[in-house]
Amino acid sequence: MTYKQAQKHYGIQGRSTVLVWLRKHGTLDWSKPNLFMKSKETPAQKIKRLERELDDEKLKNKILNTMIDISDSQYGTSIRKKFSSQQSNASGKNKK
Repeated sequence: MTYKQAQKHYGIQGRSTVLVWLRKHGTLDWSKPNLFMKSKETPAQKIKRLERELDDEKLKNKILNTMIDISDSQYGTSIRKKFSSQQSNASGKNKK
């Protein structure tokens, strides 16, 4: 049971009440439950889900790049990192 479920089930108002109780009496397991393990996806369903997620990420990337381009052109900023072909000597390696 998550702390939110405990709040709802027992009518507890504050989040800290549940967390304090867990620290005193329970074992703290902060790992998120794996939601995908509960539902059995077929390979076809998994592929479709992953394709949708990929499309969403591509759209997000395009939007962010457009925002950077607009910021650069309207405000004269230089947000994008300039990649050089030479490696930096600041990595702490000594030349002989």
